Amino acid sequence: MTPPHGSPALDARYGRTPARGLRARILAIAAGAGVLVAVVAWVVWGGLLGPSASLETRDLGYTVRGPDSVEIRYEVTVDAGRTVSCVLEALSTDFEIVGWKIVALPAADRATRRFTETIRTSEPAVTGLIYRCWLT
Repeated sequence: MTPPHGSPALDARYGRTPARGLRARILAIAAGAGVLVAVVAWVVWGGLLGPSASLETRDLGYTVRGPDSVEIRYEVTVDAGRTVSCVLEALSTDFEIVGWKIVALPAADRATRRFTETIRTSEPAVTGLIYRCWLT
């Protein structure tokens, strides 16, 4: 006759002892606490201690000046005294990049400023726009 499931003899034979169960619970609680500490640290570091500067851009328009250039008008809003760099690009009818330019915008006393840049193109463009800007 075999002992019923959950009997002390079977539990001991297959390693299901009270100490092992307690050890597993302690490890699970420690792992959960470690994950919680990591998430809280990431939120505090990224949200509260991260850079507070903001950067906003807005395309104002473009003018195709001919088969080899496009003029882009855009607006940048950033904290006063911060420098910014932007990538401007010109696209063809197939949405291929036919021209691009990196511009460095100096710091100023005003937060919102408007700019106009002319980009040379390798073939006719149908639009010009801001691709990306970042704080420098």
